[in-house]
Amino acid sequence: MLFPTLAFGVFFLFVYFTAWSLDRENGRRKLFLLLASWFFYAQWDWRFVALLIASAVLNWGVAVLIARSDAQARRKWLVGLGVAANLLILGFFKYYGFFIEQAGDLLTRFGWERDLPLLQVVLPVGISFFTFQGISYVVDVHRGKTPLAKSLLDVMLLMSFFPHLVAGPIVRASDLLPQFDRAPRLTREMATHGLLLICWGLFKKTVIASELSVRLVDPVFFDPSAYGTLDLMAAVYGYAVQIYCDFSAYSDMAIGIAALLGYSFPRNFDQPYRAGSMQDFWRRWHISLSSWLRDYLYVPLGGGRKGLVRSCINVFVTMLLGGLWHGAAWTFVAWGALHGGVQVIERLGRSVMGTGKGPPTWLGVLITFHIVCLGWILFRSETFPMAMEVLNGLGRFEAATLVTPFLLTLIVGGLAMHWLPPRAVEGMATWLKPAPSLTMGLLIGAAILLVEAVRPDGVAPFIYFQF
Repeated sequence: MLFPTLAFGVFFLFVYFTAWSLDRENGRRKLFLLLASWFFYAQWDWRFVALLIASAVLNWGVAVLIARSDAQARRKWLVGLGVAANLLILGFFKYYGFFIEQAGDLLTRFGWERDLPLLQVVLPVGISFFTFQGISYVVDVHRGKTPLAKSLLDVMLLMSFFPHLVAGPIVRASDLLPQFDRAPRLTREMATHGLLLICWGLFKKTVIASELSVRLVDPVFFDPSAYGTLDLMAAVYGYAVQIYCDFSAYSDMAIGIAALLGYSFPRNFDQPYRAGSMQDFWRRWHISLSSWLRDYLYVPLGGGRKGLVRSCINVFVTMLLGGLWHGAAWTFVAWGALHGGVQVIERLGRSVMGTGKGPPTWLGVLITFHIVCLGWILFRSETFPMAMEVLNGLGRFEAATLVTPFLLTLIVGGLAMHWLPPRAVEGMATWLKPAPSLTMGLLIGAAILLVEAVRPDGVAPFIYFQF
């Protein structure tokens, strides 16, 4: 069940009116939202609802044992067990086939060919997101940053809440559990902001991302050898715009949907293509993941507390594992290594030249953007040979066959939105807040109808569903 579909619209309207009819019964409201979230998840594969429940019970139980234990050694053992159990679940479903295949290839190279137990494991949608949420809850309870949830229901809803369930943002327990403790309240500002975010997300996903995907990116990356420089360059820039519009659209819609239900999610994107360095890029791109990697991987590894060399190693390992988090393929590992390697170079450069010195802002933005685009080639390509075909083809000067003024407009427009006022949607929500409800309804309805009129037929799944 995808957000930009009629089926989801009907589902959400039912959830919205039922949830607010239970606004004075917070326990029943949360139970209803939990059941609705399980129904939402079951539309992909009902069997994995049991996995979602089991994961929530696991993290709730481990957190309870940690909170009740006074012995520090036992608490460390329990948090280690909880993290390991979550990673085991994630590793089996997401990486079992990859590691078995790599192990088989390695044994064959040494002349020890064996028939390894290769299973056809179906990847549950959103498993990376709800597993990371579970890990952060257990670790934060151990660190004392998050109080123990008041009930198993709260933990289940934390991990299953349908707006962020399948593609984030990764909402921390410290952000959401306090909101579950009280009956939510929908203000006019929250409603306006939420509706505008949903409309903006619909436009980015169904118009910009979908058009670029179908008309340019998918054909070129399917057979890069069939296209020349202009088409390939347009496809690379087009994919940079497509993946931003696709993923930020999901985040915008998730934040907007949660706001209409009375809950607040953190911002997940902040104009990433105006970043002047790779470090700055990761402060703006998929903020909930980058902050998660910082707090639960980079800092425990030692962060920057143990000198420059150790800091460089830590950031490289963090980005390498961040690449692997995105998918069980060496192209994702290479993508993470590229981002980590560039951040290492940046840190070494700042150490040599000084913190305040570096290229002009415009040059830093230009360089960072093209390094990110180089990484997107690895990210989008299914194999290394395909990525090399794209890179080799950039020197093959042939007439463009796919590039049209319309596609160029989408690419330029998708990049130009990074130079809008940083909080444009929030500002518009503040401006529209005093408008009468009828006027607001007509404006939002007109915006949705306009998007429906210009969008192509059908809706492809969001890119980050596969992660």
